[in-house]
Amino acid sequence: QVQLVESGGGLVQAGGSLRLSCAASRRTFNSYAMGWFRQAPGKEHEFVAAISWSGGTTYYADSVKGRFTISRDGAKNTVYLQMNSLKPEDTAVYYCAARTNVLPARTPVEYEHWGQGTQVTVSS
Repeated sequence: QVQLVESGGGLVQAGGSLRLSCAASRRTFNSYAMGWFRQAPGKEHEFVAAISWSGGTTYYADSVKGRFTISRDGAKNTVYLQMNSLKPEDTAVYYCAARTNVLPARTPVEYEHWGQGTQVTVSS
């Protein structure tokens, strides 16, 4: 079982930046592909970004491409989501997820392990 703990959320003005972190509990973290999803009130989970086990392959939602960057640090068992040029529509609870596959995926059902989420609020 992999435990995931997100941090770094908060309140920021439009145009600002935040960096989310997701710390994994297991040393085998490096064999998992990781993803970030978000859920706004009244909406379903939305794919944001994903990264392969090696970090060599990344996927982004069109809505965040060019503004968000996903990365991972194997030594720290941590995956990051750098969010720049934030918009009010980025407001959501952001979740980190892990899947027992080296390749990333874009749909929530392909991830077996989830964190509790961290709130990101972007004011206009």
